Amino acid sequence: MNVAAKQAENTIREVCKALLGKEREVRETMLAFLANGHILLEDMPGVGKTTMARAFSRAMMLECRRVQFTPDVMPSDLTGFSIYRKEEERFVYQPGSVFCNLLLADEINRTSPKTQSALLEVMEERSVSVEGVTRRVPTPFLVIATQNPFGAAGTQRLPEAQVDRFMISMSLGYPDFESELAMAKEIGGTDRLEQVQPVTGKKELLEMQHAVNEVYIHDNVYRYILQLITATRRQSCWERGASPRATIALVRMSRAAAWLEGRDFVTPRDVAEQFPYVIHHRLQLNTSARMDNLSKGRLIQDCLDGVRMPPMGVRSK
Repeated sequence: MNVAAKQAENTIREVCKALLGKEREVRETMLAFLANGHILLEDMPGVGKTTMARAFSRAMMLECRRVQFTPDVMPSDLTGFSIYRKEEERFVYQPGSVFCNLLLADEINRTSPKTQSALLEVMEERSVSVEGVTRRVPTPFLVIATQNPFGAAGTQRLPEAQVDRFMISMSLGYPDFESELAMAKEIGGTDRLEQVQPVTGKKELLEMQHAVNEVYIHDNVYRYILQLITATRRQSCWERGASPRATIALVRMSRAAAWLEGRDFVTPRDVAEQFPYVIHHRLQLNTSARMDNLSKGRLIQDCLDGVRMPPMGVRSK
């Protein structure tokens, strides 16, 4: 494992100090950051989503901002606006909340479609357009968005175009018994977030992202990736199959997984492990599948089982 990958592993360990019993979820979040992608957390309130975002910002020395997406949040709250200063006799631009490195968009499915579309632009373009002027947000720029379970009070389903912009989705879920017991015993003591130490910075993260892009993928693995994506388009249980953006996301996440393991090449197993995280939020069961109470997770596993994993040896150097 190279020095940079060890640094990324140290970041994961630091974040796990604040988020007990969620090592796998923390690791997946780190992989998405390495792949320069955004994350959608589909969960109930109070399971540690904000804590995870703050822990990553602390461990990686990223400027972090949190926006609570209530119905009255306006697009200008995100993108910024201009105000007239009488003493200067001119309009002065006031940057919005997206001008940071890590944005926690909390309960995104409670706000208006207009505000969601403003976030959509900055997620895709890494820039905002206000009054005809385009301004770039800082680099790196990463979004962790949370949404309450659909059907909860005040929620609405996110547009498919916006959901597709997230590289991966996952659920933190409840902590295991021992982790929650440890949390209960620490109430009134030192905040676990204070134990998280800075171990890397913005410059190092950008260098890691560049290194991830250099990871080699054999043609057989590219074909395996595309066969998995195509399998979702052939199943009759979905409203529609995964888009080409899912193919790109799976390539990038597979590269990140290989790099974090200290390898300069992707294996089919890297692809298979990342496939559920990349695909879950992009697929919606159709009416017939919902009436039959089919499981989305089971159908995704059927896609994996139905595509033969190509044999791969270690690439000669």
